[in-house]
This record gives sequence, structure tokens and C-alpha cells, in this order.
Amino acid sequence: MSTATNSSGSTRANAPTGPLHPDAILEALDPEQREVALALTGPVCVLAGAGTGKTRAITHRIAYGVRTGTYKPTSVLAVTFTARAAGQMRTRLRELGVAGVQARTFHAAALRQLGYFWPRVVGGAPPRILEHKAPAVAEAARRVGASVDRVAVRDLSSEVEWAKVSLVTAEDYVKAALADDRPAPSGYDHQTVARLITAYEDVKTERGVIDFEDVLLMLADMLAEHRQVSDEVRSQYRHFVVDEYQDVSPLQQFLLDQWLGGRQELCVVGDPSQTIYSFTGATPHYLLDFTRTHPGTQVVRLVRDYRSTPQVVHLANEVLRRGRVVGALELQAQRPAGPPVSFTTYDDDEAEANGIAARAARLIQSGTRASEIAVLYRTNAQSAAFESALADAGVSYLVRGGERFFQRKDVRDAIVLLRGAARSADPDQPMGEQVRDVLTSAGWSEKPPAARGAARERWEAMQALVALADDVAAAGTPEAPATTATLVAELEERASAQHAPTVEGVTLASLHAAKGLEWDAVFLAGVSEGLMPISLAETDEGVAEERRLLYVGVTRAREHLELSFARARNPGGRATRKRTRFLDGLWPDEPAGRGRSSRPVRGQARQRLTGEHDVQLFDALREWRLSVARETDKPAYTVLGDATLAAIAELRPSSVAQLARINGIGPAKIDRYGATILAIVGDGAGG
Repeated sequence: MSTATNSSGSTRANAPTGPLHPDAILEALDPEQREVALALTGPVCVLAGAGTGKTRAITHRIAYGVRTGTYKPTSVLAVTFTARAAGQMRTRLRELGVAGVQARTFHAAALRQLGYFWPRVVGGAPPRILEHKAPAVAEAARRVGASVDRVAVRDLSSEVEWAKVSLVTAEDYVKAALADDRPAPSGYDHQTVARLITAYEDVKTERGVIDFEDVLLMLADMLAEHRQVSDEVRSQYRHFVVDEYQDVSPLQQFLLDQWLGGRQELCVVGDPSQTIYSFTGATPHYLLDFTRTHPGTQVVRLVRDYRSTPQVVHLANEVLRRGRVVGALELQAQRPAGPPVSFTTYDDDEAEANGIAARAARLIQSGTRASEIAVLYRTNAQSAAFESALADAGVSYLVRGGERFFQRKDVRDAIVLLRGAARSADPDQPMGEQVRDVLTSAGWSEKPPAARGAARERWEAMQALVALADDVAAAGTPEAPATTATLVAELEERASAQHAPTVEGVTLASLHAAKGLEWDAVFLAGVSEGLMPISLAETDEGVAEERRLLYVGVTRAREHLELSFARARNPGGRATRKRTRFLDGLWPDEPAGRGRSSRPVRGQARQRLTGEHDVQLFDALREWRLSVARETDKPAYTVLGDATLAAIAELRPSSVAQLARINGIGPAKIDRYGATILAIVGDGAGG
């Protein structure tokens, strides 16, 4: 096993199975990771670039602290943002022979504590948790007289959540949103949203429920206001670790402050360059300001990238360097050289999807597992073209962000069957055979079905259970062979941590959903202006976050990385798309002097225009604008300016995405006039 693999923690082939001597814990680390492990007392700030083995560093730090007697296992609380990440931390600690450490998400830790203290402080059982905000938000909208559909309810729910995690009350919402340059959800004004937030809280109170943000807020308030509660929690937990600290929200920081109670035994881990959730209320400021708010902090930088080839690492570094990203770490590749990064320009979206599907099929034929391939894109709406192309190419796939594996009815039914089989299993029959016999009745077969859609998805889920059974069986020993009961126990543990077994298929995922994951081969699709950066990113801060999102996508690849975009949406359409500005000077074969500035100028046209617009279409757009001006009793230029109408008449957009790339028409006007403008353009095209 290579040093790179050891230090990254990306494989568990030789993972220890019992308590280790402290020196052995340190020997498994590179110099910087070892520095993290030796920094046992806080405050500690670990700046960890993508692929640098941060989970390995912090779990070995905890294990070293326990093995040297510096920590009691039960005095450590490690928090992160996903159940998957928390499950990985628990698994690593168990492999290091450390039991008793609490590794949970913020919400899981808070819910556990709130449930424990509520009967004592408030009395009775805690309120029921509102699983989904949508019904309550829809009722709140009705009460304030706001007309909503399913999309509007989703957007308003996100805005309510942003306000709560940002510690913004209904009374302060308008001021806070304006100060943050945050537009209200389309079709509404800030005052309406503020009234809706009040109504939403009323609806919850009447129904006797709380939401997930309330769990954190109520616990934090309980700790702040009840000394006996805070004393008990702080005597239990004396050492804190916070992973992905760049994604902490004001609400989570408020709870963390209550847990700490002014103490400094805190180790935070994060990467400012991977801040991609600002729209949800996450902020990198706590990470960037950590040394100022915690004097005497020991700072350790992890920059040795064990995940990606030098070719991938070079591109990742250049994406950040050219954007002058604050706090960016320059990664140092530790792997041998790999294939060059590929850049491809397609004629249209269909050609791009088919080209990527063909490349994925060739990778699979050459030995790459389908589950080690991902197609990443900016918006979920882009997935349909890739689903169709992969299906036509005969390549299995799964869409990440859909229904969770253990929530699928067919998976739950299969586990019930396996649980029953475990009670009456033949001890002489190999476990793998038993599982196959059971799952045959649940839809599994030796060969996948020819049908697509639900039938294929069902088979893929059953096949994932079969593959996991084989892995569990292989981990058994002659003295302690694995049984079906062993598999059931493994599945129950994985279900509690939402740690799904690997489904063998190409992963389709948005860039946001890909955070924290990695694959041997990654296709970054649609890297064009309007998608990367997204047209809605109209501020400098918004564009900077889009650059960080591209960086996250690039750093998901271990070996093969291909970036692409299509010049037109439809076959035969106008080739008006331009590749993303984030790759200025990096896209090969680009003529000298043709690259755009990597620092966007506000108000600068997002399309290059010749001025040779369609006069008839321009006149039709002017007539429409005049009628809108008369209806609203406003000057015509306040609807849309002549320059914008001329740009529309030249570029002839056929979609909202194309329309959004035209200077002078922002999200609010697209919501108000977009459909009408596209209809006028379409009529002109037909003429």
C-alpha cells in the first residue's frame, strides 16, 4: 500500500481492528496530519484542502487524545453536517479502537439533548418535529393572501429557513435581506415574506409542532437560560470538533457557543474554497475570523492532495488563483501523473449528453466501475438529457438527490425479508446464497432486466444489497463466519447513519449534491456562461461562490476529468453560448487575446453583440413594451431598455437560461415578462 493511500485514508484495506498504541496512530499520518493529531488542546484551526485527508487527521487526533489519556471518549463531541460524514467518523474511530465518542450532525446532537432535557425543563414530551415545511408554509401564504404554487412554496420555504438559520426574525427580515442584497423569492416583496414568516410561526404553534431549526434554537436558548442544563452538558462534553466549519450558520454557531460556554477546547476544520452554501445561510466568516475570535489558535494547513492526479490538482489551483479566492489553499498533488484533463465543445445539449454517455461506456468497457463515474452539472433540470443518453447507451445510472436508499419501499421490504430469514437460516448454507434466495422473491435476478425506469432501479437496489452481502461474507473468518444476521445488523447500522451501499451505476448529481464525494472519473457538463456562473449570480459575491462551486466539481475527480459545454441548446439552434469565464486562459486552443476578464464588471454585457438585430422582431418587442407601459402607467424604458430589446432581437433566446444571459433583464423581470418575450421571439422565428 502506497504512502499516498495511507495518508489520505481513502482505503481501508489494512485498517486496524483494535486499540492502537499512540505511536502507531501517529505513524499512519503525514507530517501535517501528525501536527493536527498532536494539537490536543484548543483552540485549533485546521485549514484542509480537498483530498488532503482531513477526516483521517481529525479522527486520529481524537484517537490519539483518547489513547494518551488526554480525553475521556465520552467527553468528546464531534459534529458535522451530514449523517454520512458522521457515520464515516464513527467507523474510522471504531477501526482505531476508540468507542464512546459522539460523532453526530448538529441536528442529531441537538435533538438528542433537547429530548433529554425537555421533560425536566418544560414538562412532558417534546413537540413533534415538522418533517416538511411546505404544508405549513402554504397555509401561512393563504393567511397573508399570497397566491402560491408548488414552486413558490418551495422557494418560500427556503427563504423561511434562511431567515431562521441566520437568526433573523420577521421584524428584522426586510432590513436583513436588503443589507445582504438578498432578493425576495420571485413574485413577492420583502414585506410579504416578513408577514409570511410570522404566519408560519403561528401555524406551527397552533399545530403543536416545531421545525428542524427550532431544535437548534430551543436547545441553545435552554442552555443559555437554565444553568443546571448548561452545567450538565458542559461537564459531559469538554472537547469539541467541528468539521466543514466553512458551512456553519449563525444559528449553529450560536448553539456551539452555548456548548462551549466560553471554553477554548475547540478544533475546527474547513476550507474557505469549498464554501458553496451561502444561499442557505452558511458563512465562511467564522472560519476566516477564527484566529481573531480565538487568540492563541494553533493553525495547521493540510495541502497534500492524495485524491487527484497532478493534472486535476493543477486545474483546481488555477481556477482559484485566477479568481483571487480569499483564503485559498494551493494543493500539492501526491499521486503519480495521470491522463490530461479533457476540454470538449459540443454543437448542442443532445450531442453533449450522447458524447458523455459514449465516453462513460468506453471507460466501463476498459475496466472502470460504473459507480466510479459521475456526471456533474449545475442545475437538476440538466439531468434528464443525461438519463436518456445513458439509458440509450445501455449504461446503468442513479440520480443523486432523489429518494434515499433506505427510505425506498423495495429496500425496506427486502430488509424485512432478510430479518425473517436470519431467524431461520440454515447454518450450512453460505450466507451469499441465502441472501440471493431471499432477494429473488424481492425482484433480484442474476441478470439485470432489459426494462428501464422503476424496474431497473429496483434491480439496482437489490443488486447493491447482494454486493454488500458478499463484502460482509468476505470479512468473516473461519472462526466467526458472517451470517445473514450479521448482514442485517450491518444494514440497520447503515440505515441509522444513512450510509447506503454502493449502487452500481454512473452517478448523476448537481455540483452541490456532489460535495464531499469523489469518483475515479468525473464529467463536468454545461460549463458555459449562464450555467457556470448561473445567470442568477448577479453580484460579485454570487459569482465568487460559483467559482468555488466549479472548484468543488473539479476536485471530485481522482484520475479522469472532462469538462464540456454545448454552443446551442437544440440541434440546429443558434450557437450563442460561450464557455465559462472561470476557464479563461485554461481552455486549450483559445486564440490569444480572446479570453474574457476573470473579474466580471457589473453592468457589462454578458453576450457579445454585433448590433445587427432583427428589425421586425425589435419593432414587435417595442410594441409589446409600449402596451405594458400603458397598462402599468410607467415610462416605457422602466420595462426594458432599447439596448436590451435590441440584444433580444439579435440573440433570439429560446429559453429562460438564454434570456437570463442578456444584459439588462434580471430575475424579477424574467419572472414577470420572460414567458411573453420568449413567445414573441418564437412567433418571430416562425415568421
